[in-house]
Amino acid sequence: MSDNLIYFFMAIGLSMDAFSLALAYGTTEITLRKKILLSLTVGIFHFIMPKVGALLGNELLLNYISKANYLVGIIFLILSIEMFFSRKEEKKGVITNIISIILFAFTVSIDSFSVGIALSLTSKTITTACIIFALTSMTFTFLGINLGNKISEKFEEKSEYIGIIILLLLGLKYLFL
Repeated sequence: MSDNLIYFFMAIGLSMDAFSLALAYGTTEITLRKKILLSLTVGIFHFIMPKVGALLGNELLLNYISKANYLVGIIFLILSIEMFFSRKEEKKGVITNIISIILFAFTVSIDSFSVGIALSLTSKTITTACIIFALTSMTFTFLGINLGNKISEKFEEKSEYIGIIILLLLGLKYLFL
């Protein structure tokens, strides 16, 4: 199997968190501009994080990466709680500014950092892998937001609960798995 095909399958796995979280955010109102900005930012982070991981890849960093999962889990739980308590307010979207976009992109791309460390030990074509990761995650994020919008249109108020449940499950996954 070619390296690029392997990188693509890795990219799909790395993009699932972005897709799931984008699906949750898609249940809130989010403008096309923010959809594009969010998708691009996720793509950029999925390029940068494995590059940084590859640059810093060594035995000592492997001990710290597992602790980052707890931080990501806590962030997802906080977002689910925030979404739960703001569901009665006017729907204007949780993605409100560049900070929330960067936080979103960081949390869904932290696992690509550890993949970058692994790639630095096994591969010489890290840039190609990073490009594939970026394009795939950007696409999955955009698709997730749009699918979340469709779910929101079909199920109206119940869709917010779907988004909350997705965030909650992601948070629990990072904390306990």
